Amino acid sequence: MPLTLKAVPCLRDNYAYLLHDPESGRTAVVDVPDVAPIHEALDANGWQLSDILITHHHDDHIGGVMRLREDTGATIWGARADAHRLPPLDHALVEGDLVTLGTQTGAVIDVPGHTIGHIAFHFPDSQMAFTADSLMVLGCGRLFEGTPEQMWSSLCKLMALPDETLICSGHDYTKGNAAFALSVDPENPDLRARVVQMEADRTAQRPMAVVPLSLEKATNPFLRAHLAYFKQAQGRPTASDSESFAWLRHAKDTF
Repeated sequence: MPLTLKAVPCLRDNYAYLLHDPESGRTAVVDVPDVAPIHEALDANGWQLSDILITHHHDDHIGGVMRLREDTGATIWGARADAHRLPPLDHALVEGDLVTLGTQTGAVIDVPGHTIGHIAFHFPDSQMAFTADSLMVLGCGRLFEGTPEQMWSSLCKLMALPDETLICSGHDYTKGNAAFALSVDPENPDLRARVVQMEADRTAQRPMAVVPLSLEKATNPFLRAHLAYFKQAQGRPTASDSESFAWLRHAKDTF
């Protein structure tokens, strides 16, 4: 039986995610920007928190971890490479490690770029990946610590997941990301249709940061940096894929 997913809006534009295993009753949260909305979602569903999964060290993803740990006694999982700047970890993870949540197992993927110690969690049997600020809806995270080469490599790892995988990212940056995507890929019919659908989703108050990977691959310019027409548009048809990505990332930073 797949995990039950609940997206929890936090702060101004963050998302936390609750994952509930119906068979065992265990429930995890991916990142803890704030405590109160997570408690409210747990209470509304009648779930008890058992695990906290951390993607990276930024305060808007870990600010509530220790309070939530004190409230629930939950086990904390996070990157070994970032242990020095994360709350105390019960499980220090590296790429290829497995996270167990009742009957479900998630794989740890190393995705540096936004930060050096950023990790993602992929639960293949539930067809979900939690990418936080690496792969985001119609975008990717700013390169605060890593290089374009590192981020492009990270995105390639995520693109290799099955197309039906639900990508659950860390923020609702959809308006700005959509405007930039249209500026660099204006003739993409899938993108134009998606922007219309996004407005309907926002009106209906549906979570904006949960989308199938197939849709991201068809519309997210950062996952399309390797395509020849993007390189032609840059005036650099012989650029490497990572150089094309770097150009796009810089263009977004100054958009």
